Amino acid sequence: MATAADQFGIRGMAIGVRQIRRWESVNPPWPYPDAQRVLTHLLGQDMESLGFTPPSGRSTGPVRRNLVAATVAAVGLATVPAQAAHGVQPATVGADFEAVTRSHRRLYWTVAPATLHPAVLEHARLGCALLQETGEGTRQRIAAALAESYLLAGRIEFFDMRQPDAASETWLRALQAAGEADDPLLGAAILGHTAFIPGWSGDRDRAVERMRAARTYARRGPAGAEFWAWLDAVEAECETRCGDTRTALHLIGHAEDVLTAGAEHTSPVWMDWFSPGRLAAFKGNTQLKAGHLPQARDTLLGVLEELPADADKQRTVVLGDLAAVEAAAGRPEEACEYALRALEQLAVTWYATGMDRVREVRKALDPWQHERCVRDLDDRLYGWSTTVSALAR
Repeated sequence: MATAADQFGIRGMAIGVRQIRRWESVNPPWPYPDAQRVLTHLLGQDMESLGFTPPSGRSTGPVRRNLVAATVAAVGLATVPAQAAHGVQPATVGADFEAVTRSHRRLYWTVAPATLHPAVLEHARLGCALLQETGEGTRQRIAAALAESYLLAGRIEFFDMRQPDAASETWLRALQAAGEADDPLLGAAILGHTAFIPGWSGDRDRAVERMRAARTYARRGPAGAEFWAWLDAVEAECETRCGDTRTALHLIGHAEDVLTAGAEHTSPVWMDWFSPGRLAAFKGNTQLKAGHLPQARDTLLGVLEELPADADKQRTVVLGDLAAVEAAAGRPEEACEYALRALEQLAVTWYATGMDRVREVRKALDPWQHERCVRDLDDRLYGWSTTVSALAR
């Protein structure tokens, strides 16, 4: 706790074993303000959610607000004057801030990540400042949009720029903003994304723990069918990357059943990264990793045919997976054809995850490296523009 206290500029904090045991008791005493800030930061929940009962007439709302302000100061995202007064911005600022967040969400699918990412972070910087200058209702609205912005920035860092450490920090800020907004469904989405980080590195235990937290928050949402199916898909991808394709296929089957059955609640407007088609793409990749090549080929061809015109990033991934299917089937010419199509799309819309797929295919084609088709692929893969772009990113 001392380390976390230092981040907030709190010096000399000393919390002993006896104090911690008192906090863990049935009726824990209300911590003093500095301890509240550190506890909520470390544990990611407000004081009442942690089991503390505030003294009469007190509320944990200011604690959450102080937490966001302290986090902003600690990470250097914004310089907010200490004398800034709450409530100085008009109520319309919430809708205005949301409108820009919504625009960034749409731009993600077509704008180059290196161009969009700084704009999203600057917008988040503005949101951190506005939190200190608005009233309660507007503050909650801005906090939700701020959480969306950080979620989007983290998605760019993880999927487009392959910077998992940066994404981890950004998603932590997103989760803190979602807590300020008291939006459990947004919190579930952020937690689900954080599971990708350990899942892609093969740390199954941490991925499962984060998925458990995401599902807990989703129950508070409440979440609809598409959201529950997405959580299954995320966990399935983590299981696939950790080597358990059997469990992954079971999760995908469950997700398909959930989508078929439907649910009472609709998906939130910000959840634009998932659909039945994207679930099928998850499935095709898992079938590929499981060695079910005919099934994977059929699934992925169906996905490719149904992809909407603006799904350029997803198209590179599907083409890469189809190339991997053909390489695994011993068909290098077909594999190279799909890989070249993926590279053509990447030249238009960069997506690091799509390029990762192409590179994996090229490794699988080593047994045919002297074939003309593979050499042609190398010429394109290691051309001047492609190589410079890959290194720059």
